[in-house]
Amino acid sequence: MKINTAEALIQNWTGRTDPETDSWRWHQKIQPVQAGSPAGVALIGFACDTGVQRNHGRPGAIHGPQALRKQLANLPWLQTAPLYECGDIVCDDGDLETAQQQLASHIAAQLQAGHQPIVLGGGHEIAFASWSGLAQHLAAAESQPRIGIINFDAHFDLRDPQCQAASSGTPFAQIAEVCAHKHWMFHYACFGVSRMSNTPALFNRADALGVCYAEDLQMTVPQLNLLQQRLDHFMQACDHLYLTIDLDVFPASQAPGVSAPAARGVSLEVIEPLLIQIRNSGKLRLMDLAELNPELDIDAHTARLAARLIHQMTLTQQ
Repeated sequence: MKINTAEALIQNWTGRTDPETDSWRWHQKIQPVQAGSPAGVALIGFACDTGVQRNHGRPGAIHGPQALRKQLANLPWLQTAPLYECGDIVCDDGDLETAQQQLASHIAAQLQAGHQPIVLGGGHEIAFASWSGLAQHLAAAESQPRIGIINFDAHFDLRDPQCQAASSGTPFAQIAEVCAHKHWMFHYACFGVSRMSNTPALFNRADALGVCYAEDLQMTVPQLNLLQQRLDHFMQACDHLYLTIDLDVFPASQAPGVSAPAARGVSLEVIEPLLIQIRNSGKLRLMDLAELNPELDIDAHTARLAARLIHQMTLTQQ
């Protein structure tokens, strides 16, 4: 494991500069995070696909953070808050557990500093680290924080970590175990689940854990109002939200650059309004984005989609 510092990565943020006033882009606003920096948006990279390989997926997500930065660089910066580069946690030695611990500590530190972290993956093993960082931060002030996990994903990622090594397929089962140990609520919603991608055992585990889920067949434009009602009901039971987006939830035509492209998937026109609803809730504390695999991408379609999602989540309530 190694760390790419914010100061080193800031050199990679390049893009066009416009002559008009008030025409700022991300690459012009990004700055290395420092102690005492005013509250802002904090980008943290998790360059890792060890969990994907353990889950027998196609490697390449380790390059996801840099591909995302490249697409974010030229987007217009549309808010007044500062934008910070916080560096990368790089898992290049197979020691996933240590990398997850490092990421969790890094996230907790940024939350403590008042920033809103956006974590750039990396495989979906990122989820256990992200949630752990938020839990570490909240536990300092609350004995039983009510954290809601909202996952847009074709997979439950509830594989039993007692039966296999922790991987991109186990993070929410790991979180459930920690919650049970701490006597915390396990409040998990998964939108976009595919029957093609989950065994009956995983559906049974989801039902046993009380997971709120919607299958890809249910996630259509005519059903959007009902989906928004379900999402609102879920969020009302939580004080804090952790949002995680696995890009394989989208159709392969929109997101070809993932480990497991979807035969059907859920379209952006359904998912984006739900993301805006989460953003506008006032409860979102942390988000991450997983499974971008630039080695499998076509003309950066997936990276561009991912950048749009992040850009959308940084906008102020509208």
